Amino acid sequence: MHRAGRQTIIGLFTLLGMAAGQAAAEIPAARQAELRYLLVQDCGSCHGLTFKGGLGSPLTPEALAGKDPRALRDTILNGLPGTAMPPWRPFVTPEEAAWMVRVLIEGQPHAR
Repeated sequence: MHRAGRQTIIGLFTLLGMAAGQAAAEIPAARQAELRYLLVQDCGSCHGLTFKGGLGSPLTPEALAGKDPRALRDTILNGLPGTAMPPWRPFVTPEEAAWMVRVLIEGQPHAR
C-alpha cells in the first residue's frame, strides 16, 4: 500500500475513534446511570454479577483485553445468533453500546 493511502486509512480510523469518544462523552449522566443499571442487572444476569462469567462469557477487563471494541459493540447491538445473547439494539444506540464496552473494558460497571 502506498504511504499516502496508509496515512489516509490511519486518519480515517483516528477520526472514527474521536467521533466515537465524543459520542460517548455526550451521553447524559442520567442515561449513563440507566446503562450501568442495565449492565449490572441485565448483562450480569447471564455474565455473572461480578462479570466473571456464567451462562455468558466473562466480561472482565482481562477477558476483554485485545478484543475489538467495535466487534463487542456490535455483539451488544445484534446479539449472537444461536446463543442466549439477545440483540439490545431496541434498547441502546450504537453510541451507548460503545460507551458500555468502554465501561466494561475499564472495569467500571459498578461505578456511580
